[in-house]
Amino acid sequence: MTLKRSRAKGTADDRSEPTTLDALNAIIAASKPLVPGATRAVLGEGPIGASIAFVGEQPGDQEDRQGRPFVGPAGQLLDRAMSDAGIVRHTVYVTNAIKHFKFEQRGKRRIHQKPTAGEVRHYRWWLDQELRFVHPKLVVALGATAILALAGKPLPIDKFRGRADFDGRAGFITVHPSHLLRVPDRTAKEQAYREFVKDLRSIRRFANAHETQSGP
Repeated sequence: MTLKRSRAKGTADDRSEPTTLDALNAIIAASKPLVPGATRAVLGEGPIGASIAFVGEQPGDQEDRQGRPFVGPAGQLLDRAMSDAGIVRHTVYVTNAIKHFKFEQRGKRRIHQKPTAGEVRHYRWWLDQELRFVHPKLVVALGATAILALAGKPLPIDKFRGRADFDGRAGFITVHPSHLLRVPDRTAKEQAYREFVKDLRSIRRFANAHETQSGP
């Protein structure tokens, strides 16, 4: 399966061509949120050259407060699933398609709001450049927004879950860990978690296979 990705830069506030990941991150950090309210841009985290890059939707409340990706409840679940699948968090790269937290204020709580397709397009050039610098062996789309950002079109996860080709980038499609948190039934939640860990084990094997093929 080949998923086409537009080469257009999108609508990033600063379209200058950064030459390093640090330079790109400086541009992102200095840019105003497309949707007002976010405290800061939440940048990707992990080593350049990581074998796997995980792309989520957007920062949540805790990510916005701490300035780090995947540190809230969904991130903690991802860490546990990675550990069960034999993936070490600090060896992989984690980021989001959207760099700022979009929310609705309800009393003291900040409730996550799903990004629009236009907001995904706004940040898409940044994500493309980020992955160009990190140059992972395998890019994992966690959930629908990440799929839209990487594939350039919506694709149902139940149909396309598994290996993918994001216009020349080896990829894999799976659910976002926040999906598992929303499963109400305990038995169904446990099954969904097992399937997610199974996906992560496949991701680890595919990344290792790509690393072996590209080695000396």
